[in-house]
Amino acid sequence: MPPSSALALDAPDPTARPRPARLWRPRRVLVTPAALEHAHGRAMLARAEALRLPVERLTANRLPSPREPDPRRAYAAAKATLALTVAPPTKLRLQPIPPSADWRFDLAEGCPAHCQYCYLAGSLQGPPVTRAYANLDAILGNLAAYVGRGAVTSASAERAHEGTTFEASCYTDPLGIEHLTGSLSEAIRHFGAWDAPVQLRFTTKFAAVAPLLDLPHNRRTRIRFSVNARAAAHYEGGTDPLDARLAALGQVARAGYPVGLTIAPILPVPGWEEAYTDLIRDAADALSGVPNLDLTAELITHRFTPGSKAVLRGWYPGSDLPLGEAERVEKRTKFGSVKHVFPKPLMQAMRAHLTESMARILPAGRVLYWT
Repeated sequence: MPPSSALALDAPDPTARPRPARLWRPRRVLVTPAALEHAHGRAMLARAEALRLPVERLTANRLPSPREPDPRRAYAAAKATLALTVAPPTKLRLQPIPPSADWRFDLAEGCPAHCQYCYLAGSLQGPPVTRAYANLDAILGNLAAYVGRGAVTSASAERAHEGTTFEASCYTDPLGIEHLTGSLSEAIRHFGAWDAPVQLRFTTKFAAVAPLLDLPHNRRTRIRFSVNARAAAHYEGGTDPLDARLAALGQVARAGYPVGLTIAPILPVPGWEEAYTDLIRDAADALSGVPNLDLTAELITHRFTPGSKAVLRGWYPGSDLPLGEAERVEKRTKFGSVKHVFPKPLMQAMRAHLTESMARILPAGRVLYWT
């Protein structure tokens, strides 16, 4: 057995900056004329050209239809495409996003990852091209009109200290494309300089946090990492490994950011009790010794709609993700749509186990909600 000093040398250094994370390289970058009317659009184009990515300058602002007639090939081509475009006016009319935040706004739409349970499958229309928005100044400048008007944190006695919260990762993973856009860094700077009770929030399955560590965030951005039990890792294609995400969690926490765990989607994998306990323990290890730790947790169980199931079965026909209606119960939303969720006894057992594990292993973490 090696001496204790050797063991100490082999142990990971929690203060070390993360190794270079996986960076998406789209096979096709489409640039609309409207995007080039904005300085941020030109900056995104310069990033793509610096990486020597294949760039196509379009003659019109409408994105072309997929070239592939086969649906599977069309899907693959779309997932490998980045489009630099302009957010339409509808994107500037913000929508509430309970229970996460007061409002959602979009820096981009679409995600390069291949998660077999992807909720965007039932939320976005058309081919899953990732669209990055060039009119960033308008997007960020529009937010001030919504301060103090929310119904999640702004109106909550328990969460009022968070201020008006703005969620930037509903329809994308902004960190997964940050090396191509720079939009997330600009948003963090914007919130850091904003003298108001506000908070930027985003969640990610990626780990390339190095560009964010030295930004003047002023603790007005909460970075949450979407994590799951290791037995669910094979459902998360194209993302950074769990260990890399947890290392990145520790890095941004040590850089002074408020942080969070988005444990999702919670699944009854074999031995799920121990699997999720181990996940929480690994997160606690990653955050060990962080000064002034500000940590939240959001616990989100897996659910699906008939529409999302149909899309996901088309995208990932070989997936073993459990999508059987017989093992679920129907839940109606306030809009009358149907979701398939786990039966109540299983939901209660999972909720009790995860909340108890959080309280016991990672008591610094405030559980914001269970859904």
